Amino acid sequence: MSVQTDKLEELGRELGDAIAETPEYQAFEEAKAAVEADDEVQAQISEFRELRDQYMQARQVGQASEESLRKVQEAQEELHAMPKMAEYVDAQEELQDRLEAVNEAISAPLDVDFGGEAGGCCHD
Repeated sequence: MSVQTDKLEELGRELGDAIAETPEYQAFEEAKAAVEADDEVQAQISEFRELRDQYMQARQVGQASEESLRKVQEAQEELHAMPKMAEYVDAQEELQDRLEAVNEAISAPLDVDFGGEAGGCCHD
């Protein structure tokens, strides 16, 4: 590996460490731990996933109904209405916003947007 590549990887590790120290990341980790430790939330997650998987399987064979979609949506709404899950979703969104800002800061001097089209190159 070249010295430049080693330096970039070192900076990447430093950036990762810095992100891990942000309030957004800390809040996300705390909310995640709370969700993982709550049996009621875990049961609701399992129920939602089961309904979602059943719906997706039915959809693949052309037998999905509006009723089954409604049940999936209701299960998701019930899950997200649980206080610990709501905190988790909010913390995840805040962390994603922070990471998007970091991505933009990295991409700006390069005139590259890794999340979309940039620089006008090659996309006609």
